Amino acid sequence: MSENISNAPTEELHRGLSNRHLQLIAIGGAIGTGLFLGSGKVISLTGPSVLFIYAVIGFMMFFVMRALGEILLSNLNYKTFGDIAKDLIGPWAGFMVSWTYWCTWVVICIADIIAITAYVSYFNASIPTWIPALVAALALIILNLQPVRFFGEFEFWFALIKIVAILGLIATGVVLLVTGFENPDTGTQASLMHLFDRGGMFPFGIGGFLLGFQLGIFSFIGVELIGTAAAETKDPHKNLPKAVNSIVVRVLIFYIGALSVIMAITPWDELDPDQSPFVTTFAYAGFAAAALGINFVVLTSAASSANSGFYSGTRMMYALSKDGHAPRKFSLVDSRGVPRRTVFFSSIFLFSAVPILLAGDSVIAAFTFVSSVASSFIIFIWSMLVISYLQYYRKHPERHQSSTFKMPLPRVMPWITLVFFAFIVFTLLIAEDTRIPTLCTPIWFVALAIAWQLRKRRLISSGQPLTAAVALPGTGEDAKY
Repeated sequence: MSENISNAPTEELHRGLSNRHLQLIAIGGAIGTGLFLGSGKVISLTGPSVLFIYAVIGFMMFFVMRALGEILLSNLNYKTFGDIAKDLIGPWAGFMVSWTYWCTWVVICIADIIAITAYVSYFNASIPTWIPALVAALALIILNLQPVRFFGEFEFWFALIKIVAILGLIATGVVLLVTGFENPDTGTQASLMHLFDRGGMFPFGIGGFLLGFQLGIFSFIGVELIGTAAAETKDPHKNLPKAVNSIVVRVLIFYIGALSVIMAITPWDELDPDQSPFVTTFAYAGFAAAALGINFVVLTSAASSANSGFYSGTRMMYALSKDGHAPRKFSLVDSRGVPRRTVFFSSIFLFSAVPILLAGDSVIAAFTFVSSVASSFIIFIWSMLVISYLQYYRKHPERHQSSTFKMPLPRVMPWITLVFFAFIVFTLLIAEDTRIPTLCTPIWFVALAIAWQLRKRRLISSGQPLTAAVALPGTGEDAKY
């Protein structure tokens, strides 16, 4: 065959990601574009309590990732979240999780491409919007047709740009605090007391505090990507725990540290919610190119998110095909371990960003609505991971006991995490801009349930298993369904 593709075991997905790739993918996944663009709005609605919001969300996500890490290391034959769900809950769960995750990242990827066009227009407004969208889509396809080590290399540098930008902001802020910087516009002197002297840490009361969660949660979308990347990472027993355990440090530095510095330099009630507080802070420091630099960072952040999302979506489609839940031809990979057909199939949806942009503002508004629905799917994915852990803990106590990377408080924290996600759904329902998208989310799951019943009947009638088997750890045996 001209593509040199095969379903042979020697041509499965390759473990081509190194430790530095996984660590930077983990960091990049925890630093969403929302931190650069949306943090100003969150601060305007919550005040300094935004620090507690990010701390609480980061704390909960740490336990989700510890649960995921323990499960993945208990059986290295788990390649995707769908593998985990189908093995520990049932074939239907694998079907629901895999299709939902694929849809989520394809839609978010399109949203990122549209966002890229907005950032490009900042540099040159005369460029037609469809051109950067088309270029971005083609670039994503080319990148994802390369071996996984190339994906890791690009994500390494994308994440490094974000890290340098945030560390630069913190360093600049510390200098301004130490030197007693005074805002030339308001006469306000930089001070950590600004976190307390403008109505306290909770200036809008409990209502404002709760409202911040539905905005803050989306900054963490992508933190679970290290779970997908782990299937193609060298020495996962060594590298995965490092990536997961560093979540706490990343949240403290990149969220708590950066936003504390921002609000200390400029009191939270003087920040423009429509402007990036990162731009404001650098501008006050006398850097004339602050806006240019931060917009470049946000551009690379959106590109990183799109690249990661497309990568994750193609791997999920590959897994769906292996399970018999998508066309079989998508389960074939080339000699370099790249699932080309899933890349080409998923790329069809990327190009929909071009007509969406050409159609006008009303369609873009509608697309924003759809992307909000897709973002809420992430809560479902995270919840299913936690439920899978509960099943793992019940069904395989021997694996938990022998694990060298146990989830802390395994009897209590999964339930607390699920209650927290229910609380997040509640905050999505009480906020006007997210209420309708959240209420429309069940439509997707009803459609998936119908699709599953149709697929199930077809598999049974043809004498095929309901899903592909997952090999048991340390043996050549397969789980049965």
